[in-house]
Amino acid sequence: MSTSTSALAIENQMMSENGVQQVGLLNGVEDSYAGIIMNMEEPCESEAFAFSLRASILQWKQQGKRAIWIKLPIQLVNLVEPSVKEGFRYHHAEPDYLMLVNWISDSTNTIPANASHRVGIGAFVVNENREVLVVQENNGTFKGKGVWKFPTGVVNEQSGKLKKRQGQSHKSFFTKSDLFFVCMLRPLTFDIQKQDTEIEAAQWMPFNEYAAQPFVQKHDAFSSVANVCLTKLETGYVGFSPIPRTTSSGKTSYLYYNSKDLNKP
Repeated sequence: MSTSTSALAIENQMMSENGVQQVGLLNGVEDSYAGIIMNMEEPCESEAFAFSLRASILQWKQQGKRAIWIKLPIQLVNLVEPSVKEGFRYHHAEPDYLMLVNWISDSTNTIPANASHRVGIGAFVVNENREVLVVQENNGTFKGKGVWKFPTGVVNEQSGKLKKRQGQSHKSFFTKSDLFFVCMLRPLTFDIQKQDTEIEAAQWMPFNEYAAQPFVQKHDAFSSVANVCLTKLETGYVGFSPIPRTTSSGKTSYLYYNSKDLNKP
């Protein structure tokens, strides 16, 4: 989210009452979910911004983008009104900036609500044949990488309490803490009905085959979660202990699990 949109990147022509007016398209960074993030940094006239924003939205819609985020520092408050008039709404605010968002896709709006924490959940769904439900996603970090993973998602504000907490990292989603839970579930049916918007493929996979994936073996957090799930599947497992981990970005996160009852590799 560090790219500035103060410069007008691409020249376009739009007709105005005075003739032909040059309108530049705004710069933005594509996120992992077919969205665009604009980090405004330099002062801009409200009218010129409105023209550029309108033209940029048209282009991004043609490119199949789903959501547009605008991060406005407090000194650029003059850009709030033209943004709202173009369909943006408040998502969250901090002392030094305001975040607005506009869902421009015709698909179902999946923008998560703002909160002090983002709570994610992973579903460890296992059947009587020791097969686990795994998916490949249409969006996000694992898109197009051939990685089979547990179904995951963001829990909305109406959900109840979750039982099993596996990890926590801070400042990961718009400076909010990120809590991730893994819950062991039993399937009601073996038939899979996937959500085509979010899921590219879904299948039952032997647990050992899932755990043997190079991606799972390479990343400590994924291999630890797989080991926890295997222990829960085979033996009793209760309690949590905070185990510090270093992420690929160099940040420290914690996995909470019962190291005493955990199967040793």
